[in-house]
Amino acid sequence: MRAADVGDPMMGRLVRWQGPTAAAEAIRRGSLPEEFVVRENIPEHGPSRIAELHRRFQAWRARLEIADPAADLETGHRAGARLVIPGSAEWPTQLDALGHSRPLALWVHGSADLRFSCLRSVGVVGARAATAYGVHIAAEFGVALSEAGWAVVSGGAYGIDGAAHRGALVGDAPTIAVLACGTDICYPSGHHELFAAIREHGAVVSECPPGVHPTRARFLIRNRLIAALSRGTLVVEAAVRSGALNTAGHAVSLGRHLAAVPGPITSEMSMGCHKLIRDRNAVCVTTPGELIELVGLIGDDMAVPARGPVVPRDSLNEATRSVLDAVPLRGGAGPASIAVSAGVDLTTALSCLGGLAAAGYVERVPKGWRLRKDQPQ
Repeated sequence: MRAADVGDPMMGRLVRWQGPTAAAEAIRRGSLPEEFVVRENIPEHGPSRIAELHRRFQAWRARLEIADPAADLETGHRAGARLVIPGSAEWPTQLDALGHSRPLALWVHGSADLRFSCLRSVGVVGARAATAYGVHIAAEFGVALSEAGWAVVSGGAYGIDGAAHRGALVGDAPTIAVLACGTDICYPSGHHELFAAIREHGAVVSECPPGVHPTRARFLIRNRLIAALSRGTLVVEAAVRSGALNTAGHAVSLGRHLAAVPGPITSEMSMGCHKLIRDRNAVCVTTPGELIELVGLIGDDMAVPARGPVVPRDSLNEATRSVLDAVPLRGGAGPASIAVSAGVDLTTALSCLGGLAAAGYVERVPKGWRLRKDQPQ
């Protein structure tokens, strides 16, 4: 983890082929395994591929010479973090979908079990410079997801990330913050109290060793973990150029569900969401129930269909509604005329008119029947 950059697929291939112990020993010896060279020597890459392998190998060796794994473990332990490796009980096996870019291990600091928490989880991402609308929606989704037993996974940044985490802390489900720096680094610094709350009711996670500070590249590489840990990813707000769209791309490439919240067509912060929906890469969702239905189990997590308000007229049967529609607003009409207009017999019309009068919809006048001005709606 100290030798290679986070997410280095070449190191991932070496570790998967030889195992971590043999890979570390080969790097310390300074000899690139011949078998690995042969496996990586794809004909179309030519000599440049071999040269790149040797350059990368020498860089790994130089970094490993100054690394102190025992000190990293001790530093992490003092800070309260634990190292979770593939094959351990807490390792989220869904990360295996990343292939050679799967993290070598993860530092986890918090009370939640990472694997168990991510079994029912949703990634919620979006703009750092979020609007009031975006912050409100992210917090609302965070609260509803957590109360429904779904963990919220996000990046701990300002804007949408922070709002989603804070919303999730209201419910009982844990929230997971995936950082682009060591778990002992508070970035952004303004989220010191938020990260403390997440550690208490969830976990802060990173593939970076202790003391490693964030870089732009690490933020983008980190995004694949948010997508891979979750059953699906929700983009709340995103400009056309946004790191959240990078996370969305990872979700699509992994075959995970992707959803986006629409916003005002005049808002630059919603243009990225609208593009995802327009290009049919994301499903448009407007409620937490719709999101849970998308990422949940068929038959178990169905959203309640959206309906308009129930009004008294909805309780009328078909014949009564037909009679009511045939009654004029002004003047009046006789029962026979109303029956013909409604398409019912005279007996039915008279019965319906009596019921409608009792309910306050119609009234008798010298010319017959007419609608009441103050009738129920």
